[in-house]
Amino acid sequence: MPITGGNYTSWGKLLFDSVIAFLVTAGILFWLIPLIGIAIRLESPGPILFVQMRTGRNGHPFRCLKFRTMRYKRNAEFLQATPNDPRITRLGHLLRKTNLDEMPQFLNVLAGHMSIIGPRPHPIQLDAQYWQSLPGYVNRYCVRPGITGLAQARGARGETAEWYKMHQRLRYDQWYIRRQSLGLDLMICWWTIAALFRKNNNAC
Repeated sequence: MPITGGNYTSWGKLLFDSVIAFLVTAGILFWLIPLIGIAIRLESPGPILFVQMRTGRNGHPFRCLKFRTMRYKRNAEFLQATPNDPRITRLGHLLRKTNLDEMPQFLNVLAGHMSIIGPRPHPIQLDAQYWQSLPGYVNRYCVRPGITGLAQARGARGETAEWYKMHQRLRYDQWYIRRQSLGLDLMICWWTIAALFRKNNNAC
């Protein structure tokens, strides 16, 4: 699938990612990670960060970082979070609703694994369900995955147990990949921030 966008997709997006990720890390993460980390440990034992293997650009896996929002269980079986999931802690519900659980992924951006804006990276186990069965699914990984994306900003987030939900998300991802630009990325950033103040029944 050809990627349009001229200079932005060749070097502008990398500059955008690097500058924003550095500013967030230096200005927010250096105090946010210890603060939320203490709250996580006070509520339930286990690590502060949840590290999960996810699919990156061109299908290469990477370790995706999140604040832990569930009760810790060593070697737990992969299972998508569902509404009213009993595994999610009280603090975890808040972190998920506000997307604060994703904040450590700015470190993934600095490491070159992710972009600020792009198709969300899925757990490898989830990708395996759709890699061959959903036409065009593989193409969503021709770019670096994002902390947020067009699909998430427009409400296509959360559990994807039904085929049609993943198909809807894929259509947003394909549209973004074809039309990515600085203006679109800034718009998605704004939509993502605005969504924090709206109720989203898909978030869990």
